[in-house]
Amino acid sequence: MTARLALGMVCGAIATATLFWIMQYLIGSADQRFDDAMRGSFVDFVRIKKDEVIERRQLKPRKPPAPEIPPPQPPTPKLAKPTASAEKIAILAVPVTTDIELTAGGFSLGVGEGDYLPLVKVAPIYPPRAVSRGIDGYCIIEYTVTRAGTTKDARVVEDQCTSSLFESASVAAALKFKYKPRVIDGEPVEVSGVRNKFTYELEK
Repeated sequence: MTARLALGMVCGAIATATLFWIMQYLIGSADQRFDDAMRGSFVDFVRIKKDEVIERRQLKPRKPPAPEIPPPQPPTPKLAKPTASAEKIAILAVPVTTDIELTAGGFSLGVGEGDYLPLVKVAPIYPPRAVSRGIDGYCIIEYTVTRAGTTKDARVVEDQCTSSLFESASVAAALKFKYKPRVIDGEPVEVSGVRNKFTYELEK
């Protein structure tokens, strides 16, 4: 019984020592293989600064294409030349008397009393809208001749204008008229109710 126990202890000691030796060998060899494997997997990077030269491309502008030949201009349409006339109406036919006085030193020309007389009459501007529409017609304007020979208070006579297009042009022309004023007892006086007819006709 004692011999078996001693033999078992000896065998156990040998087995234990063998296992320890095997474990030590495995641990040592494993560490060495791990170090070699890790050493081979690491890469050492060394960054080297390169001399870089930036080249810029110089873009040259493209030459513009030659201009296209424009199409020929269409002929200018010929419009009828507008004409406007100013006709005097409603002017009383009062004669103007002229006296010639003879004196010892010669003679002088004196103008006596008389009614107003037109000196300057301005033709109105033919309205462009009436020209484009080919409208003819007339317009009668009533105004006052002042003591200075000018005109004022010009207005269109009711139902005496064929188109509203002629109204403003006729009034503007009437206000530019000049008259010799009416003279009574040597003093000029105003004359109201003077009328003038403006006729608008397009050349055919």
